[in-house]
Amino acid sequence: MTESRRRDRSGLRAEAAEVRHGRLKRSSGWRTALSAVAGVLAVVLVSGASVAAIAAYQLDSGIESVDLGGEVPTVGEWEGGFNVLIVGVDNAAGQADAAERETTLNDVNMLVHVAEDQQSAVAVSIPRDLMVPIPACEAEDGTTSGPLELAQINSAYGLGGLPCVVDTVEQLTGLEVPYAGTISFDGVARMSSAVGGVDVCIDAPISDPYTGLDLPTAGTHTVEGYQALAFLRTRYGVGDGGDLSRISSQQVYLSSMIRKVQSDGVLTDLGALYGLAKVTTESMQLSTSLRPLDTMVAMARVLADMPTEKIVFVQYPGEIVLSGELEGRVLPLEDEAAELMRLIESDERFIPDEPQSGTVADPNAPAPAPSPSGEATAEPAPSESASADPSPAPSGSPSAAPTPEVLENVPGQTAADRRCSAAND
Repeated sequence: MTESRRRDRSGLRAEAAEVRHGRLKRSSGWRTALSAVAGVLAVVLVSGASVAAIAAYQLDSGIESVDLGGEVPTVGEWEGGFNVLIVGVDNAAGQADAAERETTLNDVNMLVHVAEDQQSAVAVSIPRDLMVPIPACEAEDGTTSGPLELAQINSAYGLGGLPCVVDTVEQLTGLEVPYAGTISFDGVARMSSAVGGVDVCIDAPISDPYTGLDLPTAGTHTVEGYQALAFLRTRYGVGDGGDLSRISSQQVYLSSMIRKVQSDGVLTDLGALYGLAKVTTESMQLSTSLRPLDTMVAMARVLADMPTEKIVFVQYPGEIVLSGELEGRVLPLEDEAAELMRLIESDERFIPDEPQSGTVADPNAPAPAPSPSGEATAEPAPSESASADPSPAPSGSPSAAPTPEVLENVPGQTAADRRCSAAND
């Protein structure tokens, strides 16, 4: 991290209670197991690649941390919104793919934004092949790399670790990112097992020799361990075989995991919580700002009761280059990206333009729930769930919610959407 960046962040004093993306209110009694129960949901939401249990229950002695600059808040109840960046790294020391290459890559990058009113959240998946400027970064040995005008975003970690990834994402999005963490792919596999597996749907058999994924039949499969990791990493097995299709599978997985955590008793299973915590201590590196249990649990409390239809997963707007020197890479769609970030920063609700191209509707989604009159009522789709009448409400009545904007060229889904990954023929 550059010295100027350190100075800028050192001015963000927690006790001043004026950090743009959130602050903590003093409270007591947080360091209990019951406080930790709320943490699982935060983990699910701030998952880069099914990163489960980052706030479930912290075993302080085991979690590695990295300083992003600024002071560390250590108090209780969260007020306002916040931004968290979760990074999935490959080739990390001690994991199965270690030594595959000299450099560790940030292959999964997910920026999670919770609105100031705490009523909605957006998780932005940034493609690993996105071509972006990378600022000057300081490596662990004290050397500083010069700024790069254009490079794949997944090279940032190799240049300067987690702080370099944070700096790059801040420069790309214009958003301040005071909280961040990394997880190894081995950790992803172990965490999926700790929650008892996750149900994923596919529209046809998938066999990908590159990741080892083998799902022989269409329909719903419960994946865990390295099978879950293979599902999240496969790119040749889904959609068009590209990185953007892999993002669609990650969104299918994360949406399913959120629904599971809310409905299957994970929040009350202390054994599951401890298992998640143990994996966290062995598999994650957190920014010092995120490491305190109070901070993580406070964030979790914000997320624990958030309706799934108000949790939106989107892909950072980009298009694949089809020929030339950058063939196969992804270039940002600047106008669409600017509009996405404007809406996120201003906490305006929006609807993704369309589902990811690598997914299809789940034909086995639950039937519509009956209404009080006995008639079946369909669960509203994302484009319908907030489409209230835009006309002014009568005087003296509650104001109607504004119709969310539909963002063109911004694919995604909500956590309420039940979709299947489309197999690559």
